[in-house]
Amino acid sequence: MPRMLDVSDEVRSEIGDDEADRLLGGDRAPDSYECTSCRTPGDTHVEPTSTVLFVGDETAVLAFAHARCIPSQVVPVSEEQLAGAVRSISQSQTGAPDLAVPAPAPTFPAPAPAAGSVTQPTAPGQAAILGITCGLVLHGKVGHASLVVEPTGPVGRPGSTSGEDEFLDLLQDAGFQPVTDLDETPEQLPGWSVLVAMGKLHAILQPAAAGGSTGWWQAHQPLQVTDAWRMAASQLSEVTMYAVPAGMVGRQPREDLLRQALERAVALGQVVAASLPLAGT
Repeated sequence: MPRMLDVSDEVRSEIGDDEADRLLGGDRAPDSYECTSCRTPGDTHVEPTSTVLFVGDETAVLAFAHARCIPSQVVPVSEEQLAGAVRSISQSQTGAPDLAVPAPAPTFPAPAPAAGSVTQPTAPGQAAILGITCGLVLHGKVGHASLVVEPTGPVGRPGSTSGEDEFLDLLQDAGFQPVTDLDETPEQLPGWSVLVAMGKLHAILQPAAAGGSTGWWQAHQPLQVTDAWRMAASQLSEVTMYAVPAGMVGRQPREDLLRQALERAVALGQVVAASLPLAGT
């Protein structure tokens, strides 16, 4: 029985025509799999299935997903994240191909560190680190999967020594917009995206100068998200990212407290936001 498998041109260009043809012919595709997006079982014989290629600095791993969840695509990740993906895929997908192919570095540049050239030292030898809080934020009556990004200290432009916090200005330069009403969904920001894979938050991606995407923020270890958060992100195919200056919101233990803190920050004009599409899952 032929398999209902989709191999995008992007994936084909990475794995080669021969490997793509073997997949489509059934020689290298599994009968069943765990969807890399929704984590439920799939069957390549009875439902449309996407091939998803996770590409690191030196290797790449092929995974499978329901076509209704995500299209066939290439997802750039770090080598550390790729190792975690390999373990998850190996444990969950019986009969999946063990595909590891060279990844061309010029096409997938190394992700930027979470706290690097854009961070302003808060003390000698100490740089601001970006903290991430996940939660559902209601836009009207619809819960949106959201991220609140808050640095641990002032963030300045590269080379700045003034100590002035320019975090929100930098993000507005990138296209993020000031928030005046939490009930309104911000517009999508072209080129930016959020990478959620294997049920965990891996990175926030930004456009790369040479094309494609690179890491703006990257988890040292992928962050577990709740099923409700992941389902909301999957249903809307996007995540709302809010950003605030250091000390404005803090790490709130409950979503109602998170919203209250965001509302206070909005009233002070200290929140920018954008809707970021999902990258990969």
